[in-house]
Formats: sequence, structure tokens, C-alpha cells
Amino acid sequence: MTIGYGYKHMGSTKKHQGSPGALSTMSSLLMLIALPLGACPESARALTAGNGPLSPLLSQGISQGNTFIPSGLSGVAPVEDPYVLGAGDRLRVDVFLLPQYSGEFEILVDGVVTLPIVGGVSVEGLTVEQATRRIYDQYSQILRNPRISVTVLARRALQVAVSGEVYNPGPYLLPASLSEMPTLSQVLELAGGVRMSADISQIEILRQQYPGTRSITVDLFQLLQAGDLATDITLRDGDRILVPTAETADIDVIATLSTANFATTEASAINIAIVGEVFRPGPHVVTGSAQTGSAGETGQSQNTGQLPTVTRAIQVAGGIKPLADVRAIQVRRPTRSGTDQLISVNLWELLQTGDLNQDLILQEGDTVIVPTAEEVISEDATQLASASFSPDSIRVNVVGEVEQPGVVSVAPNTPLNQGLFAAGGFNNRARRRSVELIRLNSNGTLSSRKISVDFDAGISEENNPALQNNDIILVERSSIASLSDTLGTIGEPVGRVVNLITTPFTILRLLQR
Repeated sequence: MTIGYGYKHMGSTKKHQGSPGALSTMSSLLMLIALPLGACPESARALTAGNGPLSPLLSQGISQGNTFIPSGLSGVAPVEDPYVLGAGDRLRVDVFLLPQYSGEFEILVDGVVTLPIVGGVSVEGLTVEQATRRIYDQYSQILRNPRISVTVLARRALQVAVSGEVYNPGPYLLPASLSEMPTLSQVLELAGGVRMSADISQIEILRQQYPGTRSITVDLFQLLQAGDLATDITLRDGDRILVPTAETADIDVIATLSTANFATTEASAINIAIVGEVFRPGPHVVTGSAQTGSAGETGQSQNTGQLPTVTRAIQVAGGIKPLADVRAIQVRRPTRSGTDQLISVNLWELLQTGDLNQDLILQEGDTVIVPTAEEVISEDATQLASASFSPDSIRVNVVGEVEQPGVVSVAPNTPLNQGLFAAGGFNNRARRRSVELIRLNSNGTLSSRKISVDFDAGISEENNPALQNNDIILVERSSIASLSDTLGTIGEPVGRVVNLITTPFTILRLLQR
């Protein structure tokens, strides 16, 4: 990055042949060759004036600093600003034909560079071009038409601040690099990545620019969707980056954001809460890999480098209950702005069409709400029972007249007749026409009903309902078994009296032998 300044002294001049207009045009062209356009704003304005000799040549655009702005866009602040000098920059200043005045100099903490003869020159906050002009003005006071060039040999480290929807907000010191400036996406990645609640289409950069601060709005979503590298602007020292909170949460946008290289790359365990129709509601630690256990047991979670999602959270929470409405799951997400986002998730759509965007990626502090379905459709229940976020098994207690009474483990949505088979089926004392199903309701009450048993019937709420975790199946005795047990109960005391009367006679007969 080198800028030169100077005028060549002309000892004599010759008259040019031609019209005065041609001479004026030639002089203007010589001025353009000797002095870069934009180096002298007064000359640039004169050359580009509407009645100037070169105005037709420059009518397509004007120059602002080092940035060319096409015609019709003048006055629009350029996004890519020229580099601004500051304390710590190392410069090479050359004075043509005067090596004793040339050398390498560092801008001090007060923004001043100390040069031979002229002493301290304040260059902080100036572009290289502006600093060259200022140094030229200083040497012009003691030298006749000096030719000055300024080169940046080493840039200083840049300090920026990041706030808003990033994982690690705060100030960052970026290492110096002469070949390239850090970009917005690189700094966001350095700050731990953007959170899923961010609105990357409205990122604001506040840039210190004499005499005040300029605001730049950047749409990084265009970088993800269209590959527009122009949106990934380079940063300057002192930039303040604000990543705002999205006003509304869209699962498709969140899914796109999660794949960005400046989104979070950490798949570490996060703390979430899950409430509603799951077997283990409450706070849980979730990772990107989970395995559902038996109903009522906390699922297993392992860190495998994947990001945690809604289904992973449900698995860790023991799986969904039969009355869960997976079409209307909601995720309540806290944001940096102090408000909450409410995101709707339809896991039924995931099961039907494989829409993985419905399996929302979670972040620290999320709350997953699984509501209760107003109506349970048996066909839906069968499909949900085989889903990965349903429990692997449920526990049913079968008591009474069965071959193997006790607690049995069966698959979710198992019908009542299959539960009886799991306990070995009826024994020869059972009443085979009906059983009693006792169930603990979600409100804490118990319900009990008689159900006629038909082993040939399919699953139905009337004759063969699907079992739920902790159901009790009571198989009663048949009438004959009840009568036999009653007679046995009555006959037992009589037998004891008879034995009491006959026992002395038995003992006497034994003694006479």
C-alpha cells in the first residue's frame, strides 16, 4: 500500500501548437497523470465540473477516497472503507532523492509519526492517501516541490467488540496482517459463532469515522443463500458489531443458519428443560446423541460431535407419552435482548415426510413444551409408538390368575391381549371372559373398567385398548374356582375340630400296642 505525492518542477515551457481548447485539454491530462485523481479534492472537483474540459471523460463516475462510485450513486457511503492509520502501524516514508529524510517509522500511541527535519506529524485517523498529503504539506514548507511516498510496512493489531446473539460476546484483539483484513464472518466465528436466535440479515457495524460514527447494515444471509462475498465485509480498528435478535423464528432459516461456518461448531452438552407429555419432565443435560430407555427412565446421552435437537431432548426425557401432541410442540428460547422466542415444531411432519428441519437444533436454556392431544387417533398412536423418540418399552403389572403374575415389559402401544400373553396367559382358575384394567390418570386419579377379552380382536379402545406405562391388569377367579376356594375356607375349621376330637383316641391306641 503505497501512495506518492509530488510535482515535477518545469524549468522552461514551450508553446503548444493548436487551439486554446486543445492546450487546455492537454494541460488537464498532464495534471491527471502527475496527480492521482482524488489525491487533491480541489483539483478533482475542478476537473469534474460540468463546464470543465474533461467533464465528458469523467461523467461516468467520481472518486471518493480510494473507492470509485458509479454515476448515480455519488453520496452513498462505500461499504469497503480505505485503511485508517493508527498507533502501532509501521510506515515507510520516502522523500525522492533525499535518502537522509527517508526511512521506517512507527506511529506512536498519540497518533504522531516523528520524521526528520519536520518533526512530529499527526496521522491517526487518516487514510494512507490523506497522511501522504499531510506529510507533503509539512515538507513543502522547507523543500521545493518534494516528492513523497508512504507505504504501510506492518499493520497494527485491530480491536473490535462483538455483542448481541453470539455465544461469546466481548472485545477481541485481532492479529495484524499486511496481506488481508479480517472479515465479519471470521470475527463472528472467533466469538463462538452466532446463536440460533440471531437475525444475520440485519447485523449492524458501528464504525468510527471522522468526525463521528457511521452505521453499516450487513445482510450475511445473502452470503449463505447466494454466495455474495461482498456482504462479508472487512473490519476496521474500533468496529462495534451488533448481532440482533430475530423478531420471528423460522425453522427453515434456523436450519440454514446452523450449517454456516460462523454458527456455533461446539456440540457440547447443553442444559434444557422439557415439560408436558414426556415420562421424565424437568431439567436435562442433552447432547447430539441420545438413546431412549424404558418409560419413566432417563435416556442415555453421549457427546458424539452432533448438535442437540428436540428429538434428542425427548429421548433423554424418557420419550413421549401416548397422549402427546407431536404436531404442536413448542420451544421457548431466551435471547440476549431479554425477550423469548416461541418456535413451533411439528414432529409428525418429520415422521411423514422426513423434514429434518422440524427437528429443531436446541441451544442453552431452551424449554421444550410437549402438549396434550385433544384426541388420540389409534392409527397415529401405532406409528408414534415405533418412533425413535418414544420409549423402548413400558411396564405393565399383571396380577391374578395368570401363569406368570408380576411386572412385564412390553413395547409402547401394546394391546391388552398382548400384555396378557406376556404374563403367560390365563391359568386354569381364571375368569376368561373379562379382566379389569386399572390406570393412573395424568391428573393423579385412578380409573378402573371391565374389558371383555377377545384374543382375535385388533387394537381398539373398547375391547382391546393400548396399554400405558404402569397399567394394572387384574385377572379374577372363575366362578368354579371361587366356589372351591369358599368351600375350602369353610371346611378348614371343621377339619380342625374333628382332628382335635380324634387325636386322643389315636394316641391311646398307639400306647396299647
